[in-house]
Amino acid sequence: MTTLNLVETEAFIDGLWVQGDKTFDVLNPADGTVIAKVADLGEAETTLAIDAAHRAFPAWAARTAKERGAILRKWSDLMLAHADDLARLMTAEQGKPLAEAKGEVVYGAAFIDWFAEEAKRAYGHTIPTPMPGKRLASIKQPIGVCAAIAPWNFPIAMITRKVGPALAAGCTVVVKPAAETPLCALAMARLAIEAGVPSGVLNVVTTTNSSAVGKVLCDDGRVRKLSFTGSTPIGKVLYEQCAGTMKKLSLELGGNAPFIVFDDADLEAAVDGAIASKYRNTGQTCVCANRLLVQSGIHDAFVARLAEKVAALRVGPGTEQGVQIGPLINDKALCKVDRLVTDAIRDGAKVLTGGDAHGLGGLFYQPTVLVDARPDMALFQEEIFGPVAPIVKFETEAEAIELANATPFGLAAYFYSRDVGRCWRLAEKIEAGMVGINEGLISTEVAPFGGVKESGLGREGASEGLEEYLETKYLCFGGVG
Repeated sequence: MTTLNLVETEAFIDGLWVQGDKTFDVLNPADGTVIAKVADLGEAETTLAIDAAHRAFPAWAARTAKERGAILRKWSDLMLAHADDLARLMTAEQGKPLAEAKGEVVYGAAFIDWFAEEAKRAYGHTIPTPMPGKRLASIKQPIGVCAAIAPWNFPIAMITRKVGPALAAGCTVVVKPAAETPLCALAMARLAIEAGVPSGVLNVVTTTNSSAVGKVLCDDGRVRKLSFTGSTPIGKVLYEQCAGTMKKLSLELGGNAPFIVFDDADLEAAVDGAIASKYRNTGQTCVCANRLLVQSGIHDAFVARLAEKVAALRVGPGTEQGVQIGPLINDKALCKVDRLVTDAIRDGAKVLTGGDAHGLGGLFYQPTVLVDARPDMALFQEEIFGPVAPIVKFETEAEAIELANATPFGLAAYFYSRDVGRCWRLAEKIEAGMVGINEGLISTEVAPFGGVKESGLGREGASEGLEEYLETKYLCFGGVG
């Protein structure tokens, strides 16, 4: 596929490719074919990866931020140079259309590039002393060995926004990619070697036994930080398991994003924003619009235009030209989407377009718009993670805020209005870590990404993302002057 042989099937520990005793199949969700057989490691190999990261930490932390940044920048450049190869690999194992896959590669490289620069700004402080003869200061130091558990829906970007700041700060990392999408993580390790990342600084443990490997990462006291992106129930388990060693945690968990359209919204902009937010990656993103709340005055015009555009979305394998909606990731995901839609229709929701499995068969599902949905329906309470937009009509601003906040989750939220006062009010009152105001795509490496309530802890991206991998040390100098 590429002169650098980006298709690796062995895990990566201490600068070596490791096969192990077992393998597992990586499937193409578009057609179910086996792409590769990848090393299936367990607890013992995970401990070896931690050993390697622990050994490598002192030398990597001792390098200057500028030196680490130069290596990271080369890694980012290599990602961009091989963007087409990485995109094809991603589409093969994850299913998203090639254009989206390439966009993710560029987005993922941006995190590496950002933190290559931001590492030089891990500033401490000098503190005015309250007493004679003492001088006070604080410095920032890398936290140590870090574990990064990444999901399948963004198999490159969800790794780079964890590994980028960790390596920039001077930490070493053990990455556990999702079993559905290990090839992207291993390709990134290959490029890291080419960029000059030393042995042991980056390790990739591939496995189908996520719970066992995750417990090793949680239980080992040498791992001082764990970053996880995934479901809230799994995040809570990891939270409990990390308590014994008092690890620092970043948890980017489930979402249930409201998408609110007010009567004074720009109709076309709101429809386009809803499609961008809801249907990219076949609706399989944690910040997807999950609940569309539309004010009564614009409701009919909005749903008619949305249904028209959604019906025109092209479904198919991500490798085909012009495809906008790829397959869902696996049978479990397809069954969940089908259950939520079937239950909603049974309870009174009406289908404007879609509403069933796609004629292509396999893991394809029709892009769907439902009206007359209700807040008590399961698809309003659960994260759909599929190409389905349920719409609820509301009357007042106060009602919209109440509906938006009626969830234990608080990752992302979106609303469309041309009333400046309303924009400020909602931005402040909506319980979410991120708010898109007249915008459906909000993710960027230069802004903090994360949620409130049961959507998690900590932030990724921006200067806040670097802070997650640093400890603050206070220095008190006596006998001065």
